[in-house]
Amino acid sequence: MSRIASVVSVSPTLRAEFFSPAAWETLGTLTDVLLVDDPATLGATLDARTGAASSGPSRAEVLVISWGTPRLDAALLDRMPGLRLVAHTGASVKPFVTPELFARGVRVTQAGQGMAQSVGEVSVVFAMALLHQLPRFHHGLASGASWEDAEDAPPRYEIAGTRVGVIGASRTGRAAITMLRALGAEVVVADPTLSAADARALGVALVSLDDLLSTSRITMVHAPTLPETHHLVGARELALMPDGAGLVNTARSWLTDEDALLREVASGRIDAALDVFDAEPLPVDHPLRTLPNVLLTPHHAAATVQGRLRQGAIVVEEIGRFLAGEPLQHEVDAAALTRTG
Repeated sequence: MSRIASVVSVSPTLRAEFFSPAAWETLGTLTDVLLVDDPATLGATLDARTGAASSGPSRAEVLVISWGTPRLDAALLDRMPGLRLVAHTGASVKPFVTPELFARGVRVTQAGQGMAQSVGEVSVVFAMALLHQLPRFHHGLASGASWEDAEDAPPRYEIAGTRVGVIGASRTGRAAITMLRALGAEVVVADPTLSAADARALGVALVSLDDLLSTSRITMVHAPTLPETHHLVGARELALMPDGAGLVNTARSWLTDEDALLREVASGRIDAALDVFDAEPLPVDHPLRTLPNVLLTPHHAAATVQGRLRQGAIVVEEIGRFLAGEPLQHEVDAAALTRTG
């Protein structure tokens, strides 16, 4: 009997980043692979390959997806009647999955755990940059300010002994907590799903959101994207932050009121370091780009060499577990979609 077929809807560039030679060889050992070089053309590619002898879509039981893949609606799923598993090389599967997918009994897994370390590292780097006033110093020198003007900045702080608040003990939040504690920071967490016992195990103090915001010199946002977390940090919450405090967001702009944040940072009262924005790409004339107390990166906190390879390895490992009848370690079910970002 021939092996099962898999459809890999990942661009050649991302395939090279996600899958080491060993991981790709393993995938080829587990399945007959049908490649879709442009995820946006998944439906057309499946139509063109219908009836292929070795790995036609009708035989596909596994679908590997990446960014740009269309939503897996009934029309797409009808092209893969034997589909049993969807494995996303990224984190959030919300842009892709539909109720129809779960109604057909298709299971879903994702590789978000592979991003946790890299995004957590960027969060910690952001925190340290704000504590040491690096955005202001860089902006002053890069803009042509005099040496005296460039070195004029508010007091700087070391991370050791500084209170850092983490909103959300997510995968990335926990990675950041581990690093922050190793650096000697005093870490407090606000997360309604975290038990007191779990907080003790993480070595953090569990506090209310208002307490966290009003007492932390740096606040990191790592909460999931849910209806109830929309603008979790809004104008009222930002006003609670002490003068000179900093906000770090490498999660989703959904979690913060960007307009309210812009008003606060433009006033100079607080600082910010952001990897995510309401509009992406961030418009070239956006006022955030000009502020000396703001550090910006273009939504690339997760895109490290090691992180991408971890993501690919997770996908291949999950496919191996699925085919062996073993429990999946990163499965997302229909209920989980209402709880995770």
